[in-house]
Amino acid sequence: MSRPVTVVTGGSRGIGAATCLRLASDGHDLVVGYARDDEAAERTADAVREAGARCVTVRVDTSDEADVERLFDTAAERLGPVTGLVNNAGVTGPLGRLADTDTAELRRVVEVNLLGTLLCSRRAARDMALRGAGVIVNVSSAAATLGSPGEYVHYAATKAAVDALTVGLSKELGPDGIRVNAVAPGLIDTEMHAAMGDPDRPARLAPSIPLGRPGNPAEVAAAVAWLLSPDSSYATGAVLRVAGGR
Repeated sequence: MSRPVTVVTGGSRGIGAATCLRLASDGHDLVVGYARDDEAAERTADAVREAGARCVTVRVDTSDEADVERLFDTAAERLGPVTGLVNNAGVTGPLGRLADTDTAELRRVVEVNLLGTLLCSRRAARDMALRGAGVIVNVSSAAATLGSPGEYVHYAATKAAVDALTVGLSKELGPDGIRVNAVAPGLIDTEMHAAMGDPDRPARLAPSIPLGRPGNPAEVAAAVAWLLSPDSSYATGAVLRVAGGR
């Protein structure tokens, strides 16, 4: 049988990179979509290849329709028909209250987290429906239900929209043989916190987590891998929380 071909957006670092490595070990060939960091993307690709998988990297702005089309076209041309999509690309902007958040930041968060997920899912749905099979996994957030007041309610709102998309699209695409699920990570120890301006956030918030610690990217990647696997063949429309009990 041919190997599954999975597109992972935001695949160069953090949860995305861990997901690429886990899927490579599970027998997937990977397309690593990334926004800016060429070196990080190549490090991830090298690790994927060392695990025995084929891998291509594509620099992409998922909020740009032409970029998304190029991402999937490159995947098909280089590796074959796309069988899986992990919508992981996301941004938060700086931490802070909504009243103090710049409009440009709000717009970018909505464009990447929601519009980007919609555009990638639309292209994947079109391609997968032709084959009568496929799996989409959206990376949401526990913030979708917690709201994240004082930190990033705008980010939380986009992730709540991703949860709604997951449920609705699963029902729409089920008859086409396509499953759609989401993983909702909680506090995960990644570079994202430094990018938000608070690198010590995981350690500071750990006491608020029932399990007493932040998660690590590999733990989220394991949940994504399960949802992409045949073991979850009857799961669709699910939002799997990986948040340490929070």
